[in-house]
Amino acid sequence: MARSQRSTVARRDLARHQRFEDLSPEVGQLDEAAVDAAMAEDPDDVLGLLADMARATDPVLRELARRLAGRLVVDLARCGPTRQRGVGRIETTRFDPDAGDLDLDASTEAIVEARAAGAAVDPDRLHVRRWVRPRTAVCLLVDRSGSMQGRPLATNALAAAAAALRCQDQDYSVIAFAGDAVAVKSQDEAAPVERVVDRVLSLRGKGTTDLAGALRLAAHQLARTDAGRKVVVLLSDCRATEPGDVLAAASVLEELVVVAPAGDDEDARRLAREAGAQIATVSGPSEIPAAFATLLG
Repeated sequence: MARSQRSTVARRDLARHQRFEDLSPEVGQLDEAAVDAAMAEDPDDVLGLLADMARATDPVLRELARRLAGRLVVDLARCGPTRQRGVGRIETTRFDPDAGDLDLDASTEAIVEARAAGAAVDPDRLHVRRWVRPRTAVCLLVDRSGSMQGRPLATNALAAAAAALRCQDQDYSVIAFAGDAVAVKSQDEAAPVERVVDRVLSLRGKGTTDLAGALRLAAHQLARTDAGRKVVVLLSDCRATEPGDVLAAASVLEELVVVAPAGDDEDARRLAREAGAQIATVSGPSEIPAAFATLLG
């Protein structure tokens, strides 16, 4: 996993935020009670500030903010529905009294032979039919080509937490892209959600946007899974500045959904329309759980 070097923010710059002195009254301090109270008023504002504080030059404040931001992000992601959707199907499997209904067609021979022999039916020769839904795998693409601080950074971190919580078997990946793309978490890596969120909070912005390259890497990540449903979640304004055929890259994906910043979604809507993708917009990190629920079911 490639990790970006953390750029730091001086306390005097953080102090420009109107809530900063309330949350951090002294050097090396973070008042969690004040954070909780502020979260009740404006969670997006607080999460954005904590994301910036997680890059503070003060190492004690940086560590406190990083841990608290990670916990709040994961808690907020849990507020949204995490049930996976998908087209269900009936399958026949080995007998389990709690798995489903007895499949008479598949079990008739064993039943008839047991009755003829006056013996008990061998349960290993019985079958049941059950309703199953395909496992969902997700590849989350987070755009770091612009400002990776404040609310945008917190939004990306919360999206990573939401992806993790929707894929309880950790069948998900997180790719951060700009002019290049790096795996924050690869599809086949096992990592606690808190660690993945921390990695996202450690990212810093870069210049150009290679959207086609990011989509190609997403396809490569999802090729590693045998899940029945494979979804790429693109968190971006979708304004590509590097050459590349974005539509061609999108066309090979089984399913693409787009989450764009509210008020800056023209290019994202165009891509969604041309690629046949679903789209939702968010104005801050707290809207991510609802967006995921809408787009992923």
